[in-house]
Amino acid sequence: MSIQVVRVEANDVAKILDLDEAHFSDLKSVDIAPGKLTKSIAALANADGGELYIGIDEVDKTKRLREWRGFPGVEEANGHVQAFDGLFPLGQDFSYEFLQAPDIALGLVLHVTIQKTRTVMRASDGKVYVRRGAQSIPYTLPEDLDRLSRNKGITSFESQTVQAPIDSVANSETIIGFMLAVTPSAEPLPWLTKQLLIHQGKPTVAALLLFSDEPQAALPKRSAIKIYRYKTAESQGTRESLAFDPITVEGCLYDQIRASVQRTSDIIEQVRVLGPQGLEPITYPHVTLHEIITNAVLHRDYGIADDVHVRVFDNRVEVESPGRLPAHITEMNILDERFARNGSIVRLINKFPDPPNKDVGEGLNTAFSAMKKLKLRDPIIRQADNSVIVEIRHQKLGTPEELIMEWLESHDEITNKRVRDLTGIGSENEVKRIFYRLAEAKQIERVPGKGGGSAAWRNYTGGVEPVDIPPVSDEGTGLF
Repeated sequence: MSIQVVRVEANDVAKILDLDEAHFSDLKSVDIAPGKLTKSIAALANADGGELYIGIDEVDKTKRLREWRGFPGVEEANGHVQAFDGLFPLGQDFSYEFLQAPDIALGLVLHVTIQKTRTVMRASDGKVYVRRGAQSIPYTLPEDLDRLSRNKGITSFESQTVQAPIDSVANSETIIGFMLAVTPSAEPLPWLTKQLLIHQGKPTVAALLLFSDEPQAALPKRSAIKIYRYKTAESQGTRESLAFDPITVEGCLYDQIRASVQRTSDIIEQVRVLGPQGLEPITYPHVTLHEIITNAVLHRDYGIADDVHVRVFDNRVEVESPGRLPAHITEMNILDERFARNGSIVRLINKFPDPPNKDVGEGLNTAFSAMKKLKLRDPIIRQADNSVIVEIRHQKLGTPEELIMEWLESHDEITNKRVRDLTGIGSENEVKRIFYRLAEAKQIERVPGKGGGSAAWRNYTGGVEPVDIPPVSDEGTGLF
């Protein structure tokens, strides 16, 4: 295998030496045995991918002092390359290159780029490792390995059988209504068996979720949707900010999705936020809520004993779906790549009249497009340890400068806190910089007599002395 040698500049060397050893990156010395390094590669492949640099010495861990000490030449790295290539062959998931510093005497650092793989990867000791933070955690318990297989899309909990009466799916109101509307010439039990929803006389998880009138009786704490209303814009809701007891939506998935979208919409209609024109209702496209909740229900990991959570805040809606992103799907490619964790559920719910997943595989793209049409910011997708959270924010697509000037069209003044509320910017100092830029452009001026914590800005009149622009540090709290 021929590996390319890439020359890097001094600033690139400095960046590599200063890298955080974290969830997506690891740095190792050339002295570490190849077998131990395969743990790092396997762990990154089994998690979300990342990069491994081999040829970096840790001089002082507490001060994060490191030195570039690579392989003297390509041949000296053959043992490592052969060990890696046998387990992690060069191709779509793994790529290798040598990095050469400006001072060639420093040697070659072997740079391994690892993608999130579709299969479970094992290190040279035969064990499975998963990257969590800066550690490669061994997975030895059957339940951990089973969860990893589900995360990879190799197995799905939907095909597991459940100790529940056959009549709960073969003689339910849901299946009878479905059969009359979709396959009027078929009988429920033979049809369910043909669809592999009945196995050895037991219904599968998919069968219960789709066709039982009350799947929660057989699948408690893992098949409902909970809706919360928090009267706050803080990052976390608390018991004190909870407007009412959480609403629990149960029933078959088809009914759950419809009911949850409607309940969430009803709650959102009651929310008012302060905007440029005063108190305004929060408006989200109905299709965005529908598609994101549908996606959370259909693609969650039903092997995790938790419900789907919909949280309505003053400035956003969060939809949390149990289970990490499956197979090769990441936060970066989720709008372009396709993978159904629960293939049977996705396929069969699409047979219902007016199915919730009309455009199979296009739901999130539809949600994003609807937000753009209302000139709202794109939803944010982030992955937690054992769930995926989609955040729909009530933030206009305009720049902070545009939002400030829009506010001042109908208000006498604006403060730093108000800008942060309007834009979602978390840093007081970042808002300061925006104020200063607008002041320098003679768009706004500081309100006379207001300083410190009460400082405010207004439209430019020319009657106030120009603001001296001081340097603004990223540190500190700032005064306005």
